[in-house]
Amino acid sequence: MSLKQTSVFLLLQLICYFRHGACGKVLVWPTEYSHWMNIKIILDELVHRGHEVTVLVSSASILIGHSNESSINFEIYSAPFSKYDLEYTFGKWVGEWTHDFQKQSFWTYYSKMQKVSREYSDIIQSFCKAVVWNKNLMKKLQGSKFDVILADAIGPCGELLAELLKTPLVYSLRFCAGYRCEKYSGGLPLPPSYVPVVLSELSDRMTFVERVKNMLQVLYFDFWFQTFSEKSWSQLYSDVLGRPTTLTEMMGKADIWLIRTFWDLQFPHPFLPNFEFVGGLHCKPAKPLPKEMEEFVQSSGEHGVVVFCLGSVVKNMTEEKANVVASALAQIPQKVLWRFDGKKPDTLGSNTRLYKWIPQNDLLGHPKTKAFIAHGGTNGIYEAIYHGIPIVGIPLFADQPDNINHMVAKGAAVRVDFNTLSASDLLTALRTVINDPSYKENAMRLSRIQRDQPMKPLDRAVFWIEYVMRNKGAKHLRPALHDLNWFQYHSLDVIGFLLVCVVAVVFIITKCCLFCCHKTANMGKKKKS
Repeated sequence: MSLKQTSVFLLLQLICYFRHGACGKVLVWPTEYSHWMNIKIILDELVHRGHEVTVLVSSASILIGHSNESSINFEIYSAPFSKYDLEYTFGKWVGEWTHDFQKQSFWTYYSKMQKVSREYSDIIQSFCKAVVWNKNLMKKLQGSKFDVILADAIGPCGELLAELLKTPLVYSLRFCAGYRCEKYSGGLPLPPSYVPVVLSELSDRMTFVERVKNMLQVLYFDFWFQTFSEKSWSQLYSDVLGRPTTLTEMMGKADIWLIRTFWDLQFPHPFLPNFEFVGGLHCKPAKPLPKEMEEFVQSSGEHGVVVFCLGSVVKNMTEEKANVVASALAQIPQKVLWRFDGKKPDTLGSNTRLYKWIPQNDLLGHPKTKAFIAHGGTNGIYEAIYHGIPIVGIPLFADQPDNINHMVAKGAAVRVDFNTLSASDLLTALRTVINDPSYKENAMRLSRIQRDQPMKPLDRAVFWIEYVMRNKGAKHLRPALHDLNWFQYHSLDVIGFLLVCVVAVVFIITKCCLFCCHKTANMGKKKKS
């Protein structure tokens, strides 16, 4: 550790001593892209409060550990492939999901999605093996005496590390496909009658046909679709621990689940004491824009500006599609700031400027911003909600269609299809969200819901992590359902026992009645004789 890092660490320890009385050690099992960006917000706040944070990062990492973070310790382990290989694989999945999956039938779509999930699962498992079979690394981690492990549940292994290190576990999670992790490992009750299964693109106000569709998808996810190669993971965990176990059982030992959504975006449903909803924890007030960008925004006059960003992952928009988009943007009176890293479209209007990077949160918080053209990633959606900006959604893959449909159901967005997108479609959608005041009103209503909380989402997330550290876990918040098997949980044994009792009583009463009738008949015959 350098002199600068040592000084920072000692200063943080002093801050922690005087403000909180005790500092903790946090071990992090992260995942890439927006998942890392989201969890890093929590880590920065933990460091700010004086806690020592160590992140396990592979040598093939795309984003994690590449910034100059003097306050976070990155424990690097060797991956069986390179960063280039990992980035290429992620890019291939995004391209397939964006351009091919949406055109397929229901069964083909989910079959291909499961194939991607299995491939992703195999990659994460290779990372996990590189850590748990590394004796020197595991010895070092055991000697560090961590107080809590923070893991993203979309990439297993955090629960295995928690078991090996005898350390409490906190999950950060947006969702697992079909809510499998939340339902089977977390025990979250999600009635299909009014809780649409994730990725179904349904709302909580379902017609009969939609409820049938929702039930079919629930059954599909429950009995066929697997987010991870569960058999393979269960075998690995059994081999490492030296006893039979399963992935579901191991994940079920988590003390706290921090779910990265909230009731402004999510439809209401039951939850448990060890589930906390922290959606929008990264949201914050806008900062001043760079001078050149501010001048461009101010030049829009009363018409204002439109912010356009399809996230950091999508970089493969074709020239044809870019020209379609540019021609639509050229026809609106608003100025447009478009995050775009490609060849300049021939149809680009004078009202549109291209940027390889934009301060998205600061732009969405600018009083001149009228609309946000977005792909529907959770982070961007929450920034729009926080600042009350209506959305034109162009969902591409994963949870993005679901997120956009939630915003459509709440009256704060219009959705257009990326694969069939025409200039007139985008133009109509933009004019609708900008000129119809109901979209702005609904967006502001969601913003008030997001802001009207007794505790900020980030503070709530950090509180529960510190809570687990202070109390050496939070098993007292985990419901007893984790100790029940499936037929006990659904009370099938009790129902079966009661049915047997009812049948027995009915049988006895029937026999008694028949006996009495038979006796009466015999007595009648004797009297006649």
